[in-house]
Amino acid sequence: INCCDFSPSGTILATCSTDGTLRLWNTETGDVLAKLSHPTSCAIRVCCFSSDGAMVVTGGDDDSACLWNVSEKKLIRSFKGHEESVTAATFTPDSNYIITGCSGGDLCGELLVWDAQYGHGKFLKRIPDCHDLGVLCCEFSPTFGTAGKSATSSPFGRFLLATGGKDNLVKLWYFDCEVGSVNVSVHLNTMLPGHQDSVLWLCFSPDGKYLASCSLDKTARLWNPETKQALICIDEHSSYVAACAFSADSRRLATASNDCTVKIWQLTDTSQIMQNLNGYEKGESTTVTPTIGGLSQVAIETWSVDDVCIWLNALGLAEYVEKFRTNAIDGKELLALTDGDLVSVLCVGPLGHRNKILRERSTARQTLIPGKGAQSKCVPEEFLCPITHELMQDPVMASDGYTYDRHAIVSWIARENRSPMTNVLLTSTEVTPNRTLKMMMQKFLSSV
Repeated sequence: INCCDFSPSGTILATCSTDGTLRLWNTETGDVLAKLSHPTSCAIRVCCFSSDGAMVVTGGDDDSACLWNVSEKKLIRSFKGHEESVTAATFTPDSNYIITGCSGGDLCGELLVWDAQYGHGKFLKRIPDCHDLGVLCCEFSPTFGTAGKSATSSPFGRFLLATGGKDNLVKLWYFDCEVGSVNVSVHLNTMLPGHQDSVLWLCFSPDGKYLASCSLDKTARLWNPETKQALICIDEHSSYVAACAFSADSRRLATASNDCTVKIWQLTDTSQIMQNLNGYEKGESTTVTPTIGGLSQVAIETWSVDDVCIWLNALGLAEYVEKFRTNAIDGKELLALTDGDLVSVLCVGPLGHRNKILRERSTARQTLIPGKGAQSKCVPEEFLCPITHELMQDPVMASDGYTYDRHAIVSWIARENRSPMTNVLLTSTEVTPNRTLKMMMQKFLSSV
């Protein structure tokens, strides 16, 4: 089961699975109300109710999203436009529009906006390059702008959208619309750096005061969506944190991890978690200050001009700060600088200073593998088990042609006869050691 969502009334639960089905359940009796699937019977990755509970949207591995009528238990329409698996989907708070995100490909994790009410078959808006390598989650604030407000004579709406992806970032977007028309716009408001690996899930608190995110980096983070500040980092799980959810009163946060635990956190006010809980730390600004000891904590691409200047000061090269500031050298520009640029444009004359800037820039781009078995973004993706997302200890190849960690795939095969990657029937339960990959992993690990 990849995703689940309660209807607004709480009487129906929607679940979607790699077995290719969307199921609707009666939460009082446990009975299955409907068993639905995409026209291609593909694995379904995400499901979400509309705010009125009348519709459910799903996204799957056939690169499409589907809109379902809950009361009639039938397909309303399919949305085709992505070129990769649809891994994120949600309704606007007024249920008039749908946002979907895909897993990556040439378009680097795009967002598409669809009409949920008036039958437009083509997407209304494409936001390319939303997240490098793919969008994994998206959620609207329940209180921002016109969300949660009664309808007025104004046909215009404004909402706040949060997205997370494989570039380790949480992003906030303004969504503006003219209800009943194709006129919609989506503009990036801010980026929230801090996570060290893919952001798997995020959710707003019911009162809209918090945004929670969780990641492959084994942490959950709490943000203030109004001030764009990071409030807390919860680093109490021993494996990746797959999902999180708030209580209805916004006073508790649950985090669920691949370490087989769910942890409940008490929120005492709008800015901090109880100080006697392990894992408490003071809130931090969303603009992370680069330091010599922590350059790898935030991708250089996200650095502002001020961050670059702080970095120069930390290197003992304060005399060049004004030149860098005057020429608006931010993180992306820093990555593009050549030795010639340093001399002719930024007036960095001494060879030793130029070499130091280029050398420390290279160091800042690298992220070493932390201890205690933790993984970082520099670990090649093929070294991670597709089931556990952990570095494989004993890579073996299954009959579907994919490589998994032995203990994970053996456990999977014991209860499933389909591929965890493709949902196709496995032709054999035998697994074969992937010695070539294991040698590559050993060589890689010995070099860091």
